Amino acid sequence: MGEDLTPCSYAADPAAWLQTAYADDPVITQINDGTDPGDGDCWPSSSASAPSIVFRMLDLLNLADGCRALEIGTGTGWNAGLLSHRLGPGLVTTVEVDPVLAQQAARRLKDVGLEPTVISGDGAVNHAAAASFDRVIATCSVRDVPRAWVEQTRPGGVILTPWESPWFCYGLLRLTVDGQGRASGWFSPHSAFMLMRNQRTDLRIYRDVVRDEHVPTESIARLSPWAVTGDDWAAQFAIGLMTRDVWRTWHDNPVEGVTSRLWLATTDATSWAAVDWDGRTDERFMVWEHGPRRLWSEVEAAYHWWRHVGSPDPTRFGMTITPDGVHTPWLDAPDRPIPALN
Repeated sequence: MGEDLTPCSYAADPAAWLQTAYADDPVITQINDGTDPGDGDCWPSSSASAPSIVFRMLDLLNLADGCRALEIGTGTGWNAGLLSHRLGPGLVTTVEVDPVLAQQAARRLKDVGLEPTVISGDGAVNHAAAASFDRVIATCSVRDVPRAWVEQTRPGGVILTPWESPWFCYGLLRLTVDGQGRASGWFSPHSAFMLMRNQRTDLRIYRDVVRDEHVPTESIARLSPWAVTGDDWAAQFAIGLMTRDVWRTWHDNPVEGVTSRLWLATTDATSWAAVDWDGRTDERFMVWEHGPRRLWSEVEAAYHWWRHVGSPDPTRFGMTITPDGVHTPWLDAPDRPIPALN
């Protein structure tokens, strides 16, 4: 099942299954979009979230009697069931991109006497059968909030979604929608969800980005690559907000004389950078950059700006989305947008 995945079934071990099902931990419920990986890599594609984050998100949603709620990502149906139990019949719509999961969830919900409207389809688009909603909640992370979510939310309504950047999967974004097609609100920390399927990128450094004919520029860095990729999640969150389309991966012992290499690349695969550690000194790092953008320079600028403004945590950041879909992240207030790096 993969290096970090352990199979668990009720038929094989009922006690272990029940312990896993009721623990405050996420549980992978599907791999590889439901296809047989054979001898290939196994990767999670659907899960049941840890109960604590489920309850935290429902609390942030601030449900009230009579609210009409839209859920994006039905999964097992548990969260839709909680919404339906709280709000009552006819007030919950849930959308699941995987038709098999949608069918299974609808059956489970009906079996326990709960019948939200279950739609099999793309949660990023506006479904004609659904009217406007007071609350929209996603159980997958996004890098851009789909315009349809704003359009389907009534003025004063709330959108709550897990957030991620290509740099770092972390945080929740709670938006309030006004009457002019604008949405704005704050981030909060401590969550990580699978990315919405239609926002995935499948990129590999040597397959899609780096080419033999590339001639990179060379420089020396003093900032450690671990300062921007290590245990300081607030730093990584801020860097992700500022760089927006830059992703990263590590490569150990890529060539002789290099112990670790941090690769950076844009999601359009037009620019890349490599930061090398020789295993001996932590004061100098060799940097190679190629393409129209200098990605390590951007990451350094983002990190130093974050330190300059007091190393804020995610709760001091917010996002405003305009009617034409422009996402503008800000610090402390919407009139304080964070610097643009490119």
